[in-house]
Amino acid sequence: MKTFCGRANPTTGSMEWLEEGEDYDYHQEIARSRYADMLHDKDRNVKYYQGIRAAVSRVKERGEKAIVLDIGTGTGLLSMMAASAGADFCYAIEVFKPMANAAVKIVEKNGFSDKVKVINKHSTEVTVGPDGDMQCQANILVTELFDTELIGEGALPTYEHAHKYLVKEGCEAVPHRATVYVQLVESRRMWSWKKLFPVRVEAEDGEKILVPPSEIENCPGVPSVCDIQLNQMPSSDFSTLSDVVTMFSVDFSKPVQSASTYYRVQLEPVKSGKAQIVLSWWDIDMEPSGMINCTMAPYWVKPTSALQWRDHWMQCVYFLPREEPVLQGEKLYLTACRDEYSVWYNLQKAREGENKADVGVESPVCRCRAHLLWNRPRFGQLNDQNRTRQYIKSLRKVLKADSVCLCISDGSLLPVLAHYLGAKQVQYFVLFFRSLHFSLFFKANNLEDKIKIIEARPELLKPSHLEDKKISVLVGEPFFMTSLLPWHNLYFWYARTAVSTHLASNVTVLPQSASLHMMIVEFQDLWRIRSPCGTCEGFDVQTMDDMIKDSLNFRESKEAEPHPLWEYPCKSLSDPLEVLTFDFTKTVPQHCLSTEGSVKLLRKGKSHGAVLWMEYHLADDITISTGLMQLSNGKGNCEWNPHCKQAVYFFSSVIESEILSDPTAVTYAINFDTKTGEIAMDFKL
Repeated sequence: MKTFCGRANPTTGSMEWLEEGEDYDYHQEIARSRYADMLHDKDRNVKYYQGIRAAVSRVKERGEKAIVLDIGTGTGLLSMMAASAGADFCYAIEVFKPMANAAVKIVEKNGFSDKVKVINKHSTEVTVGPDGDMQCQANILVTELFDTELIGEGALPTYEHAHKYLVKEGCEAVPHRATVYVQLVESRRMWSWKKLFPVRVEAEDGEKILVPPSEIENCPGVPSVCDIQLNQMPSSDFSTLSDVVTMFSVDFSKPVQSASTYYRVQLEPVKSGKAQIVLSWWDIDMEPSGMINCTMAPYWVKPTSALQWRDHWMQCVYFLPREEPVLQGEKLYLTACRDEYSVWYNLQKAREGENKADVGVESPVCRCRAHLLWNRPRFGQLNDQNRTRQYIKSLRKVLKADSVCLCISDGSLLPVLAHYLGAKQVQYFVLFFRSLHFSLFFKANNLEDKIKIIEARPELLKPSHLEDKKISVLVGEPFFMTSLLPWHNLYFWYARTAVSTHLASNVTVLPQSASLHMMIVEFQDLWRIRSPCGTCEGFDVQTMDDMIKDSLNFRESKEAEPHPLWEYPCKSLSDPLEVLTFDFTKTVPQHCLSTEGSVKLLRKGKSHGAVLWMEYHLADDITISTGLMQLSNGKGNCEWNPHCKQAVYFFSSVIESEILSDPTAVTYAINFDTKTGEIAMDFKL
């Protein structure tokens, strides 16, 4: 059966209806899943196996049969571990149907069909009894229901239900407990992901300061966690204000409460500073003694132990509601509030004569709407002073006293910068077809009558919107919230084409052009998310590999995917290469833009894939890169733009796990279809 799916094309801006097969969602889910990453997580797998063996032994020592309940079984790996450790029977629950089907095949292939029953249901729908899904309650509970925040995938309500209905009182649990740790830090870089900093502009009539509206300044932001690879954050980018403190722990062998609650710890800063950020991670003990421990602690906490790379569990960055100046040695209370799925933090000073600070348990709600409309990297981008300086320098070159300026970008500061750099009597127009309530900015800086917001799509722009004036300067960053891949911001070109009748014959367009660049790389670790596993702790999981490969081949393997590469180190094997250019001074052409060629590999290494990014040419000597910022020639280490995601195209050799002799070059063919705004690419080693 075919289904028509509507989607807004991020590059052309048009609404499209595509005919999709009924399995499209499944394929997308599997192709972009992190199953491979989990199966490659040696530390996790070994410790789960050790914990399961220990739990089965403890039950057997009590003279009981070992009956295992495995919730969220995935491939069936943990159930097979239990069966091979001597469990009498395992009930493996998996709600995602394609995954449950794969688990049945994997269990059968490994010879455990008589010991493992796969149940394709949500655990809360599982029945117990002679005619039920489970013959009896289990006495060993095995789960892997955790995300970076520990509870974001619904672990607490799932455990709560399991203890009430599916497992016996006093059951063994693997993992036995989880513990959440926190550390208070000051970090301008991380704080810039939540707050807008003032922008200074040197204008002809003196320095102007663009101040953020108080609504944004006082907004607590959004409750969603910011999960990142904290191991890639250099120690120079933050300052620790406290020791690492245990915030709370959950014992999974006892009944679990999922109702909203809070935990409080007393802190004494180890140095004075501005408390802005709470960094957090967790560890799990696989058995009661704590001897088998799997930790997410970042590099500075356990500098002597080897770090296991993983992308399914990272570390959390939480933003305090406001910056708090703290003094070394003063008493503070840090409160962690949580509901069923998320955690948020509050810091208070202990007042004289009071043992407890007040507790606020409401989840933070964004009232300014900026945190709903801009993601955290976008805040970082707007706060990047070097980047802003490049735009100021470029605007200075093109603005004249009589310029009529139109800005096409989502939630951009460019119109304000343009106003400050131009003549007072000039009226500037800003095109916001996705209204960002940006009027807050204009109000805070007394610019309501200086900048006009036009809420219309570019193709619906009328001369009356522009007071019958022609546009002499068209500007854009470009940035659009709907963009996922670097070239989606080419929407600027399509919008520029749509408004071309309103442009003066001598119009200046900034940026004047853009170019697509690429480079062949070897990833330190990111390749694991697409690499087949084969066997995992002695169990054959080839069926899972095949399933992921089939789903990738369905469509995704021929596509690039977005990744923030500052979090995923790689080394360049080739020089960066400009492959396509887009001339914004002209309208979008009717014909496709395509290129093919060969790129020479300069260094030995595994060619995992190509990284692609856009560069915008603002003026003859000013270019903004959304990708590569610096390349150290010797070793090929790359520094990436931290505010943007780059496009990664994994080569089939990664997906197929082929062993290749050292290739000397990679051939490529890249085609930009101007009608659909899509880029098709192909690479051969």
